Amino acid sequence: MTVVAPNYAARVQAGRERILSELRKVIVGQDEVVDQVLIALFTGGHCLITGVPGLAKTLLIKTVAEILDLRFKRIQFTPDLMPSDILGAEVLDESTAGKRSFRFISGPVFAQLLMADEINRASPRTQSALLQAMQEQHITVAGARHDLPKPFHVLATQNPLEQEGTYPLPEAQLDRFLMEIDVDYPDRDAERRILFETTGAEETLAKASMNAEALLAAQRLVRRLPVGDSVVEAILSLVRAARPSEEGEKLIAWGPGPRASQSLMLAVRARALLDGRLAPSVDDVLDLAEPVLKHRMALTFTARAEGRTIPDVIRQLKTRIG
Repeated sequence: MTVVAPNYAARVQAGRERILSELRKVIVGQDEVVDQVLIALFTGGHCLITGVPGLAKTLLIKTVAEILDLRFKRIQFTPDLMPSDILGAEVLDESTAGKRSFRFISGPVFAQLLMADEINRASPRTQSALLQAMQEQHITVAGARHDLPKPFHVLATQNPLEQEGTYPLPEAQLDRFLMEIDVDYPDRDAERRILFETTGAEETLAKASMNAEALLAAQRLVRRLPVGDSVVEAILSLVRAARPSEEGEKLIAWGPGPRASQSLMLAVRARALLDGRLAPSVDDVLDLAEPVLKHRMALTFTARAEGRTIPDVIRQLKTRIG
């Protein structure tokens, strides 16, 4: 079993503290959301951020890109957005000698951190343009392969309120997101701080405290972190229990596949490493189960008619683990 040296883990934890220190200059509160976004990035994964307008989702993503010194691009998804608006397209060039040739013009997907704003407002055809990029780290245009930069992360947002004129993300694309992160309203004290810190004469800016090479090194370190048998069994038990079965009331219509187990394994490793620990615990599994599993499940009609929700069902499943 691979063992990570304590000094490497301490270095990653120190990097996390520098990132949080810079983030807190701009983002007030939302500590759990920030932690989950960092976990997704340190695993090399993508995340879907859900919340009503005005909760600083865009500001958070942009600030994270600045602190990690990643090349950042933002796409505002709309119903008329085309796949070529994301991926890029080939154009016909003509030289002074009259010779014609095609030249590829890259789209905004060629970024290290891509923000897909209100992703559910684009058509399924356009949404699917990101599928290959998110999974395989390259795209294909006119039969030619174009590799994306490393690291490559998609942080997508969606508004849970206005569903008119939106297109729900297909299950295949949802499964590409390591986590779905819910952004809730700030508490009273946090909102008081927001009032004073964001309406003054001076704008607070965050400084870069990491770079792409350091992030890639941390991602490789995450995959080397040892995982105990009890944690592996907790992951397997939880993910398999979230699938349809004959037990109980048949609450689940469809559930997470093996990619969910892989995502949860990486997430608990990243959480432990960011906390300065050399191995994850079962508590990490329980704490990260909901953001990793909830977008990979659907309830039966009976369960929904009884007022059950996916978070309720996940909490019920977690009681079997610990």
